Amino acid sequence: MGDYRAIAGACEAVKDILRSAFDPAQFDRTIEFKVYTGKDFEEPISTGLSLFLYRIFHFGVNKTPSGRLDNNGKRMRPKLPLELHVLLTSWAPTADLQHKLIGWAMRVLEDTPIISSAVLRMNNSKIFFNDESIEIVPTELSTENLFRIWETVTDKNYQISVPYVIRIVFLDSMYEEYIGVPVQQRDLELK
Repeated sequence: MGDYRAIAGACEAVKDILRSAFDPAQFDRTIEFKVYTGKDFEEPISTGLSLFLYRIFHFGVNKTPSGRLDNNGKRMRPKLPLELHVLLTSWAPTADLQHKLIGWAMRVLEDTPIISSAVLRMNNSKIFFNDESIEIVPTELSTENLFRIWETVTDKNYQISVPYVIRIVFLDSMYEEYIGVPVQQRDLELK
């Protein structure tokens, strides 16, 4: 994938998938879509959906993918494969609307589990390559851990949230792979 900007780009792509699928006529209103930081929980959106990145894991593959070839044909250092753990949260003034929004969003993400390079590159053409895609799937998070996240980021009331994992986000190195100096060879004479 691209460089360090791919983490932000992947989260924005998920937000863009939801925003582009939303039909205001279905809900008789417009809503906000936002990628959250912890500070955003202090003054949350009134009606909409937020995506909060709360954990990043190294994707535990047995073999780390080799780096891409640069424009000069030199191999870059190995890619860094990551999983991004996010909370999708519904915000609304009523429980009914909150439940409808989260149900709608979950259905959209279930219908679009693979985010293609066309979507990734829509707003981030310099970050992602033409042959890349990511996957977003629901994941499990214990109730205790879910509430711990909420207690950590805000003193506001809990809002219905669904955990997802965005995988595999590859971060390419900006450096050439170090090959090293060839080992010297000596011919020894046996006496």
